[in-house]
Amino acid sequence: MRRWLLSALALIVLLAGWIAAGPWMAVNGIRNALATHDTAALERHVDFPQLRANLKARADDYLVRRVGPEFAASPLGGLMTRVASGLAGGAVDTLATPAGVGALLEGRSLWHRGSGGGISAGDAYAHAPPADPLADPQWRYESPSRFTATIEPAAGTPVTLVLTRQGLRWRVTDIVPAEAPWPGPDRRAAPG
Repeated sequence: MRRWLLSALALIVLLAGWIAAGPWMAVNGIRNALATHDTAALERHVDFPQLRANLKARADDYLVRRVGPEFAASPLGGLMTRVASGLAGGAVDTLATPAGVGALLEGRSLWHRGSGGGISAGDAYAHAPPADPLADPQWRYESPSRFTATIEPAAGTPVTLVLTRQGLRWRVTDIVPAEAPWPGPDRRAAPG
């Protein structure tokens, strides 16, 4: 009986260690996928439907805040906000793809990501290898099921990857610019 109890306890400790190490393994998997331009590997570590939903909610919230509640409530304002929301949704759909996420994390445009990199210093026609955007992130557990890694791309604004635990796996469910002009969908700012 005692041996069975020790085995069960060891299994629980190993499982807890696996779950606790999950965010680092996911970020390392994303890092390797970016280095090899492996979109299938990147899709294993990013929950694209949830990422799209979070980015669209943030964009819609930003649009409504920018136009103001009075204008958004008017018929013309509602129509214009809806059109702008549709345009922003199209941009989010383009961004929330393996190539878009890779470009965002590397601080590059989609064109450079799709073509393999930027221009090399020695040869104007050669592509420079992409920078390692996940070389030195700032890690933080926000809860047992939420983890953030803030990275500073070679060019561009620092971004925070939000990883959420889904069973035993950790996946990116949101990408937030460090100096976002709008709060995340679950971090609403107090009206000011």
